[in-house]
Amino acid sequence: MKRAVVLLSGGLDSAVALYLAKSRGFEIHALSFDYGQRHDRELHAAKAIAQEAGVAAHQVVSLKLDQWGGSSLTDKSMEVENGDVTRQDIPVTYVPARNMVFLSVAASYAEAIQATEIFIGVSQVDYSGYVDCRQEFIEAMENAVNKGTVMGAEQNRPIRIHAPFVHKTKAEEIQLGRELGVPFELTWSCYRGGEKPCETCDSCLLRAKAFAEAGIEDKALTR
Repeated sequence: MKRAVVLLSGGLDSAVALYLAKSRGFEIHALSFDYGQRHDRELHAAKAIAQEAGVAAHQVVSLKLDQWGGSSLTDKSMEVENGDVTRQDIPVTYVPARNMVFLSVAASYAEAIQATEIFIGVSQVDYSGYVDCRQEFIEAMENAVNKGTVMGAEQNRPIRIHAPFVHKTKAEEIQLGRELGVPFELTWSCYRGGEKPCETCDSCLLRAKAFAEAGIEDKALTR
């Protein structure tokens, strides 16, 4: 069975990406990050999803990006602003180069376990403000990974970065996730943490909009 490294934040996108990779017959090695984010709810969600999916391994890597902040997700002196689903500017929740860092670590992990596939659940459709969620970035990272790994540069065993939702809406992801049996009730999207989702931050509003468009109840709100 071929191995795949799946970036698992504990959120909606990464959970569907994991179940998609699983449906394609890959042995799943999930990778999550404790990067100094303002709450640990998403890490608890990632653990629950990995367990429910029966992954081969789940690694949690500590990377303290809060040492320099630059985002309301890693700097508690900054406020998480209320959401705006029509936003076109880069929001304060953008964590500088986060996906670049995460994919670099994923490439190291993949080469160490001889996995040729990496899955990441980014999309540029619903949220173009995040520059590291765009197809051109994913393609550039895949090229860099294969220039900087023995597997890619010397062994002719390139590592492929899959971003299956890069041109899909969240509603389309949710519809696919329902078909794949994704336990949406275990996922966490809220930027603010807490006992229940705030339902007012960007991530909560985008999630609500997507479930409404998909015509599916979000059971995470009724747990």
